[in-house]
Amino acid sequence: MWSIVLMGLAGLLVGGGLSFRLQKSPRWVQVVFYVLAGMALLAAYLLTLPAA
Repeated sequence: MWSIVLMGLAGLLVGGGLSFRLQKSPRWVQVVFYVLAGMALLAAYLLTLPAA
């Protein structure tokens, strides 16, 4: 369940990064959004792994 929520959050963050690119905002703002999206996807993946 939480992995689906995190994947949706990652999608919103990527959309935010693209939106900031179109608005010609500073590069670091875009990078932060993409890094957070990547972290959300990583967390979603880790939640799908079986418990040891």
